Amino acid sequence: MTPDLPPRDIARAVLMDAENRIYLIEYEAARDVDPARPGLRRLWVLPGGGCEAGESPEAALKRELAEEVGLRDPEIGPLVAVRNAPFELFRTPCFGRERIYLVRANPADLDTTNLAASESNPVLDSRWFTLQALQMSDMAIHPRGLLEVMTLIIHRKIGPDPVDLSDPPRSMQGAV
Repeated sequence: MTPDLPPRDIARAVLMDAENRIYLIEYEAARDVDPARPGLRRLWVLPGGGCEAGESPEAALKRELAEEVGLRDPEIGPLVAVRNAPFELFRTPCFGRERIYLVRANPADLDTTNLAASESNPVLDSRWFTLQALQMSDMAIHPRGLLEVMTLIIHRKIGPDPVDLSDPPRSMQGAV
């Protein structure tokens, strides 16, 4: 762990619909998101957020999905990825201990009316994407490796162990 950053347990959702599109939220980062593209501060992130004291990742994810996208009591699927790494792009940097779960939802069930108000970092956009659209884009997406996880989910090749997306990536251990 990075000693100068406070640890933060984070729960996120690979929120996918029946057509295997993924829902992402675009934020304005506090710092440049890509050293190769100075000035770029737009970052697409999975819905979710920090766990409160004593809260399990699954309970935190349910709460975050209700706050951010209006999903009430969604079924939390399997843990598909983990990431243990510094997260320094938002206003409050931390050492993120992210747990990423698959959650299926109907787009009609989402209500983003309170999304911007529920966040401490500026929300710029949110929308559904196909894997192909993301592969062809030059958008900055967090976490790195998300498209590979999405591919494994779509092709039903996600393994019983979560994929490790830590920086630097240790493995694609969840891949079969």
